[in-house]
Amino acid sequence: MDRWVNKVAVVTGASSGIGAGIAKDLVRAGMIVVGLARKVKKVEELKDDLPEKVRDNLHAVKCDVMKEEEIIQTFEWIGENVGGVDVLVNNAGFLDTSVRLIDENNSAAIYNTINTNIMGLILCTREAFKTMKKGSFVGHVININSVAGHIVPQTVDPYTLNVYPASKFAVTALTEMFRQEFYKESSK
Repeated sequence: MDRWVNKVAVVTGASSGIGAGIAKDLVRAGMIVVGLARKVKKVEELKDDLPEKVRDNLHAVKCDVMKEEEIIQTFEWIGENVGGVDVLVNNAGFLDTSVRLIDENNSAAIYNTINTNIMGLILCTREAFKTMKKGSFVGHVININSVAGHIVPQTVDPYTLNVYPASKFAVTALTEMFRQEFYKESSK
């Protein structure tokens, strides 16, 4: 991990769960981490779990990955304040298990899933790659996915996965498409 000391990692969905764990571990490993989340206070609270000498290496930034303008502004802030992105961890995800595909008035939940799990990943990757290319970084993009991106699990009533597996299959396909495009640009 020595090669990553003082390099910049951006972690989406850093306020809880896997994203919070990744953000904390990367800071402990010596990276400067920008933790993106809608609930920025929860990212700030992660500093309490870190050794005091590295707490300033975690930057909590409010960013809703469903909103393109927020993503663009956030990555501009990153470029101006921490010098660009070396590693992007696309971790943000959304699932509302109470809404079925056949239910009326289900559009908001479906759009939230698609916009977070697919569009957020695409837009964050695009904006991170711009800073990588501008800084001539050989960057890395890591997409956190789900088993639902490889098989459609059976659900038990009253729960449903609705469009979630489709969005995670999209992440699997997008990961390969980005790999092909990055290869041509000497990035990972």
